[in-house]
Amino acid sequence: MQLVFIMVIAFVWLAGTIFRIYRQARYYQIEEYKSNRYIRWLFSERDRWLPTRPVGVFLVGMIFAFFTDSIPGETSFLPYIIHIIIAALAVYPPDEGEIKKAFVRTQRATRLLGAAFFLAFLATMLLFALRQLAPIPTSDRFQAVFMGIGGIGLFIFAPIWLMLGNILMTPLEGFMRRRFIKKAENVLAVINPKIIGITGSYGKTTTKNFLRDMLNGRYKTYATPKSYNTLMGVCLAINNDMANDYSIEYFISEMGAYVEGEIQRITELTPPDISIVVEVGPQHLERFGTLENVAAAKYEIIKALPQQGLAIFNWDNPYVREMYDRGYPDNRIAVSRELSPDNLPENPPRFIASDIVETLNGLSFTVTDTETNQSEFIETPVIGIHNVTNLLLTIAVCVHEGMSLRDVAFRAKTLQPAESRLVRQVTDSGITIINDAYSANPVGVISALKVLGLHQSGKRLLITPGMIELGDMQEAENRKLGELATQYASDIILVGEKQTAPLKAGILSTDFSQEHLQVVDNLSDAIDWYKDNLKAGDTVLFLNDLPDTY
Repeated sequence: MQLVFIMVIAFVWLAGTIFRIYRQARYYQIEEYKSNRYIRWLFSERDRWLPTRPVGVFLVGMIFAFFTDSIPGETSFLPYIIHIIIAALAVYPPDEGEIKKAFVRTQRATRLLGAAFFLAFLATMLLFALRQLAPIPTSDRFQAVFMGIGGIGLFIFAPIWLMLGNILMTPLEGFMRRRFIKKAENVLAVINPKIIGITGSYGKTTTKNFLRDMLNGRYKTYATPKSYNTLMGVCLAINNDMANDYSIEYFISEMGAYVEGEIQRITELTPPDISIVVEVGPQHLERFGTLENVAAAKYEIIKALPQQGLAIFNWDNPYVREMYDRGYPDNRIAVSRELSPDNLPENPPRFIASDIVETLNGLSFTVTDTETNQSEFIETPVIGIHNVTNLLLTIAVCVHEGMSLRDVAFRAKTLQPAESRLVRQVTDSGITIINDAYSANPVGVISALKVLGLHQSGKRLLITPGMIELGDMQEAENRKLGELATQYASDIILVGEKQTAPLKAGILSTDFSQEHLQVVDNLSDAIDWYKDNLKAGDTVLFLNDLPDTY
């Protein structure tokens, strides 16, 4: 009978461990299965790796179980019964609260979970073996306490089983990865489209979508969906969407990077005929270390071009301009929205935007081709001054590929913003929502705040958790954001007290009324406030939304 109780105790701890592994897998997936980043997140707060309630319940219960007398007869198993209750209370899963990105049961995630569960089971079996081999008193209380100590260890180590499971599956994942890449290579070899590569610290998804929609007016064009910009993401797009579609003439491949070498690996799969560099900025700076490292990583998309390929650069960004000045490849086009057509430098950018106007109806400007001296008036429903640069980069490709400026101007009227990137809509209750929640960077936040400022009637509410992954620049840039926000918003809600401390400091350094500033714990609190306090004619800007790991 003693063995039965011990098995029940072990099962309860194992079940709780498996459930904790499953929940932890969501964060592991958000950190892209990179153990170093997952460990940093895990140990950034004590309760993540050493949860208070399970440990507290365990310690109190162990003291109670240890000093419970073993009464002969039917009550001799009282320590075990107590510990079963303790184990159940300890491993009972708490409410996860707000979930922004749910766990996706991909094939890789399923294999990872299987390996982690198996390791947790082996650890439980090892605990049984130690119980038999270790010189532990056979009394009920000592047996129960031993299983309790082993069980809490099994539970606390759930992240370890997850990471060890990832290591265990590495050879298989490597094999699956190579096979998946080979399949994508074969698809591209058969279809043989003209490949356009796009990279940048920010702006690449929007530019990609603009270019896709422009080119599709004349050519069959496919672009990687959403923000699929990793090697596996690009492979997934090719294998799922492009296979057997032999009519595709252009393939636009978005290429992102967290470290040097990642873009090079994507270009080996999708060697570009045309490369576009949108911006070099502090986005993900904590991973790269310096802006020079960011620039070096982005330049990989230019180095991948053949000598006769075409490179297109944003002249207004000094790091991108330096790439242009290197002289590779032979065919290079630069664009600018900051230079005036009337006062151009020697060897100016080819496409210049002037007379830029932004209203709630969208953007308008004149584009000038300095090579042909042709000009065209551009109107588009897209908002955000930074999108002028994205449009100029798009225009450069389209004109090079045979479209006229007039064709481009016609198609610009139908362009739409990418998902969660300055998307503006009016609710049934008459409140204007500006959704710029996908991400935030020092350039984009200025455009977003200016759009908020265009609304002249009613309250102008800003809801933001600030900017992240800016490395050493993060505190200063968030403080600047706080100062700038007071010029455009009438009310501000900061999401997350610790995260938004620099923003709050920036806001308080101005004469902005503290009565119109709030700090809440999560996004749902901010949404509840705006629903209760805003009315028809008011506007709310959602500026960035942090992942669940923040």
